[in-house]
Amino acid sequence: MRTIGKLVLALATVTVAASTGYAQVENIRPADQRGINMFETPKLDTTVFKRVSVSFGGAFAQDFQNLTQKNTATSVIVGGVNKNALMPIGPGFTTAMANLDMNVQLAQGIRVDLVTYLSTRHHNDTWVKGGYLQIDALPWDIKPLNDLMKYTTLKIGQFDVDYGDSHYRRTDGGNGMYNPFVGNLIMDAFSTEIGATAYYRRAGWIVMGGFTSGTSDGQVTSPGAHQPAYLAKLGYDKQLTSDLRFRLTASMYNNAKATSNVLYSGDRAGSHYFDVLENTASTETGNAWSGNLQPGFSNRVASYVINPFVKYGPLEFFGNIETATGGSAAETTDRTWRQQAGDVVYRFLQDDKAYVAFRYNTAEGQLVGTPTDVSIVRTQYALGFFLTKNILAKLEYVNQDYNKFLATDIRNGGNFKGFMLEGAVAF
Repeated sequence: MRTIGKLVLALATVTVAASTGYAQVENIRPADQRGINMFETPKLDTTVFKRVSVSFGGAFAQDFQNLTQKNTATSVIVGGVNKNALMPIGPGFTTAMANLDMNVQLAQGIRVDLVTYLSTRHHNDTWVKGGYLQIDALPWDIKPLNDLMKYTTLKIGQFDVDYGDSHYRRTDGGNGMYNPFVGNLIMDAFSTEIGATAYYRRAGWIVMGGFTSGTSDGQVTSPGAHQPAYLAKLGYDKQLTSDLRFRLTASMYNNAKATSNVLYSGDRAGSHYFDVLENTASTETGNAWSGNLQPGFSNRVASYVINPFVKYGPLEFFGNIETATGGSAAETTDRTWRQQAGDVVYRFLQDDKAYVAFRYNTAEGQLVGTPTDVSIVRTQYALGFFLTKNILAKLEYVNQDYNKFLATDIRNGGNFKGFMLEGAVAF
């Protein structure tokens, strides 16, 4: 009975800690409006460690889609069915997406983050996305180590690969608070991989290096068929005046050999544009990345991206200039894709409660079996309003064109356009 009593007391202690939210757990990017335009998690925190503490958070997104689509692809009949006939779509609510986030403070400057997808387009069931250990301080009072850790952060586990800065501004399943728009980039460089990274941040400078498994899952089979992926980032981020913030980073990701690299196909939640440019045999889960371009660099990839960010008062600009080269094991030569994107956001009303935004996004490159480059162009216009810091409503108009695709490709002459309405909640 005494043992049971101690266990109940311990659980009660954790429960009390959890109810206090972020106050007991350090170095967290807030899931609500406060996390907007925050990139790396904050390094400095004045919270004094008292005990193991737990905080829970959640993020939920519900969309209403009103998109139309068309294409000019020639008929390809297989088993009496035209594979290039588009899935009929109309106005309606899409599958709601939800995330659960748990953070545990283990010691001063040491925490664990665990993210679970409660419901997504690709998986309607609940499953763990990933978890990692973040170290911003060491438990030993040794001056040289303390001096080093003033500027150093270590991340170990399964985490979002820190390639580029666009993944800090994207929608991740049910978490749409950081993204001024509904959709992400056409080539969505986002992957959750096992590995380790180290950051050194000082006087505005950011230096990062690390390695990952190159896949979303662990792997011990197929020895010799895969190698680690390496990533690095160099940047500068500074509040130059009370009105002006400037950030510029350059990132690289290289995986010379993989059984299934997923840098551009690692979003296991799925796109928020449902069933666009998909055929009549497609399913919500099996064709979960509608509207995206996945270049098929499954066995090797080398990617580079430059991301400028400037905020002057209520006006923001974020850019993405990217080149990716790679291929599959069956390809004897590499293919190259280039992506450019620019976001302009203007925030207004008290405490930035509202905003208007515009994005122009292009991706151009060569598909397998396509002799010339194809291209995709997407424009997005958005209006957002924060009812509270935890509740965001978005209205987006999107238009996407597919150019120079083969006549036998369902995307030949493809276009989808229309309105998206999203309600996002995060805490």
